[in-house]
Amino acid sequence: MARGDGKLSHDLLPGEKGPQDACGVLGIWAPGEEVAKLTYYGLYSLQHRGQESAGIATSDGKRISVYKDMGLVSQVFDEPTLNTLTGHMAVGHCRYSTTGAANWANAQPTLGATESGATVALAHNGNLTNSAELHEMVLARYGVPTSGEMAQGNTTDTALVTTLLRGEKGRSLEETAMELLPKIHGAFSFVFMDEHTLYAARDPHGVRPLVLGRLDSGWVVASEGAALNTIGATMIREIEPGEFIAIDEDGVRTQRFAPATPAGCVFEYVYLARPDATIAGRSVYESRVEMGRQLARENHAEADLVIPVPESGTPAAIGYAEQSGIPFAHGFVKNAYVGRTFIQPSDTLRKLGIKLKLSALESVIRGKRIVVVDDSIVRGNTQRAVVRMLKEAGAAEVHVKISSPPVRWPCFYGIDFASRAELIANGAAIDEIAKSIGADSLEYISEDGMINATMQPRERLCTACFTGTYPIELPSSDRLGKNLLERTKAGDATPATGCDPGPDAELENILTDQDRTAADGS
Repeated sequence: MARGDGKLSHDLLPGEKGPQDACGVLGIWAPGEEVAKLTYYGLYSLQHRGQESAGIATSDGKRISVYKDMGLVSQVFDEPTLNTLTGHMAVGHCRYSTTGAANWANAQPTLGATESGATVALAHNGNLTNSAELHEMVLARYGVPTSGEMAQGNTTDTALVTTLLRGEKGRSLEETAMELLPKIHGAFSFVFMDEHTLYAARDPHGVRPLVLGRLDSGWVVASEGAALNTIGATMIREIEPGEFIAIDEDGVRTQRFAPATPAGCVFEYVYLARPDATIAGRSVYESRVEMGRQLARENHAEADLVIPVPESGTPAAIGYAEQSGIPFAHGFVKNAYVGRTFIQPSDTLRKLGIKLKLSALESVIRGKRIVVVDDSIVRGNTQRAVVRMLKEAGAAEVHVKISSPPVRWPCFYGIDFASRAELIANGAAIDEIAKSIGADSLEYISEDGMINATMQPRERLCTACFTGTYPIELPSSDRLGKNLLERTKAGDATPATGCDPGPDAELENILTDQDRTAADGS
């Protein structure tokens, strides 16, 4: 039996998925500051966006140093490691894989070289839809890579971009990027650098968030404003869709590589972003509370208590309680220290499943009619386990309220939902889903109610996972997929499409077989 290495891994149960939250990116240009440590703390506040691997690259103006590994930010870095990452500029990343496997070779930032002799370090949040085309471009320009990330086994869309930033002799990285960015399709928020300049770019649809902040001694680019707050930076503005910026000793330069056609991900408001984020001028927390209020307006239930599925269901549950007048209560105690251990549980512990992470408060629940609020249902496994726990704790009735519409379509822009066949709402009526998860009733917010809560015009949002209407054109199915480049590497003629996750993710990896079985046995 292999000895434990003392490091935490992503899986509590062998063979189960690790936590799936989106990627976080961060870039800092700040002479005189300890940029590696600032990046570390910034990534720490973006940890919810990706927990599979973490990395930081720094530049001192002469060379780029990088350190990355599998695990949480706090697991990958310690003080001695950060002290070796010196310089005035940094790029950082915390990853959840939506393109390419979860392994060390695919950790970011990715490194590349330009024909002019510079080094590139790049971090990416999102998912590209024309990876097959970009792969063909790499082969046409440079042949099969014999050096760099791709030659070393990196199978991400990020590695394709890093390779293509090699450019031509005599061209600057900025010139190469401006030529390449219009040819990249899909969702991307890039932060990258060479030895002298920090760059950032956001796709023309602005699917994933990206913000610009000011330090006393420099500038910061990050996925969310929480990272700016953590390191003492002031929010300046969001980076616009289709915008490319460069930061050096002369300040910030900005230019447009494509006209803006906004289609921001509505799921950032529902689930992905931190509650204290602001996207397109709208507070994510206020959006979620309003979704709960609207859910109560549309779907009132006779009940004694409103409780959330922690933590993502809490703001909507507060809104539901406010609007309905039903008292709000915490019906679960969450163990924040379970879910990442290299120790494999015994069969006895395995049977406990979700109870390792959540405990129902029987004194609160027993005999009560419960409204339980969650942000979404994807496969239904988490809700099935939650409903069972509530009924085992003595709930008289359990009414499930969901603050987003039914998820019926996969995402190709950076959320790792299940395949369409696995989505419980695909082909099942709401009462059938309620029966499957064991609830006395189940109701979702309307699409209009969710959109209105964001205070964004419908035409400026991507709602593809709910509607099947994709704002960015998709290639044929054989040129899409998380493991496209793995297939190519294995000899398939067709190459492929990281980095946001799906809901149910935090608890998905500790569910039991019983949780995955419909209540009626079907």
